[in-house]
Amino acid sequence: MDAPVIAMDGGAATARREAVTGAGRPPMLVGGSLTMSSRLSLLVDLASMLAREIDFDALLGTACERLAVALRADRATIWLCDAEQGDLVTRVALLPELPALRQPLERGIAGYVARTGEVVRVDDAARDARFDPSADRATGYTTRSMLVAPIREEARAPIRGVVQLLNREGGPFDEDDERYLVALTTQLGRALALTTLRAEEGGGPGVVLRGPYNRIVGRSAAIAAVYERIQLAAQTDATVLLRGETGTGKSLFARAIHVNSRRQARPFVIVDCTTLPAQLVESELFGHERGAFTGADRRVPGKIELAEGGTVFLDELGDLPAEIQGKLLRFLQDHTFERVGGRQTLVADVRVVLATHRDLERAVAEGRFREDLYYRARVVEIELPPLRARGPDEIEGLARHFAGMYAERYGRPSPRIEPGALEVIRAHAWPGNVRELEHWIESAIALAPDGRLTAAHLPARRAPSPRSEAATAPQIAPARRDGEVTLPAGLSIDEATRRYVEATIDACEGNKTEAARRLRIGRNRLARAIGKKG
Repeated sequence: MDAPVIAMDGGAATARREAVTGAGRPPMLVGGSLTMSSRLSLLVDLASMLAREIDFDALLGTACERLAVALRADRATIWLCDAEQGDLVTRVALLPELPALRQPLERGIAGYVARTGEVVRVDDAARDARFDPSADRATGYTTRSMLVAPIREEARAPIRGVVQLLNREGGPFDEDDERYLVALTTQLGRALALTTLRAEEGGGPGVVLRGPYNRIVGRSAAIAAVYERIQLAAQTDATVLLRGETGTGKSLFARAIHVNSRRQARPFVIVDCTTLPAQLVESELFGHERGAFTGADRRVPGKIELAEGGTVFLDELGDLPAEIQGKLLRFLQDHTFERVGGRQTLVADVRVVLATHRDLERAVAEGRFREDLYYRARVVEIELPPLRARGPDEIEGLARHFAGMYAERYGRPSPRIEPGALEVIRAHAWPGNVRELEHWIESAIALAPDGRLTAAHLPARRAPSPRSEAATAPQIAPARRDGEVTLPAGLSIDEATRRYVEATIDACEGNKTEAARRLRIGRNRLARAIGKKG
């Protein structure tokens, strides 16, 4: 049998599918026929991808490839019913160079199955009045036998799409093929319900195409530009710097780069620079040898070694201590490093994705961030837009997405966001971006057992809490004169310490790592100091 020809063509998409499926995996043959293990493995492959930010073209392309092999079909196509456009679509990519292939519901056998929900098995397509020969005429392909089934979660449930198989090897499709495909499309329908390709509010037929990546919702022009760069970056091993305000989804997009790259089967390791004391960052990244410092009773590999073959995501690069920046620069340049306390130079095959919400240009100008590291980190730079820049329609779409997600998680009825709540959501400035919106909706779902989300269920925008005069007095900002900090008399030791530390942080433009360095204390002690009240 010739290799299956997939309707969802495109060099980049094919490369991504090979990364996801493992190129060249042979079908399992016993006595000249495919085993049930080969068919069941398709479901396992799909299930393994549902919790990741996989490119939907790769997800559906994988299903097509494995279906064609499992049923010995020459071609396999998955058509999704677009709930908004009212037609069938074979691609969900939003990029201009990867246009979706669309077909009206009124055309062809695929459209007939999408409209009626019937399973159609045709031995001679040319003799079936429902067959549309226009595609064959345009491509020179000859369709003979067909097997087409609807995608839905269960019998009589709304139809989400259609699976179409063409030209079975060795003769027409049989009843066994039909039974297997019906079982498979039911599982595929349930699988789609776990992704962001969900039905629109109200549970009607079709799915809403919210974006090209699973678990990432958005179709505005601002976010479409990000998708394009993410897709192109995923095809290479270039260092990527994600920039954007807190809560814009930098970790989500970092994972999308990894799971859509050739490294997707290897580890994705996260290092958060804000949670590590400065003296432990180097050990966390590069590991340490036994005896490297007090308490180091054994050799410990660092995150770089643990990510061998995969991706390291270094979050909040702007908070990386100055003494470690040179060692990170060296690793970015030649992928070599030494463990703390070690002399052996090690090499790691690791792709690095970085993220920050800091103003790195200002940090470079002030000498707090190495200029050479700044330029080396910006090989591919991707700016994530704040939520307010994505527009009120996108904010509403995200709110509905989170409502559905948390309603299912908490066992609530299908949610409905009332007009008053939508008005509040669309008018809010969202300084915390997508993370803030998600927390708002999670809270509202928890407080609305009937699924009706009103403005009263949304978090209140609170004014500062009233305090007694004695408690409020110490909150007066410390006076500054000629670089000195003046504190009022009568403060407790803890309050005076807290005030002094906060003033130092302000002087460092909010950089707690730099403030800790100036105060000659660790980050943990600094955090304890500013956490003490009165």
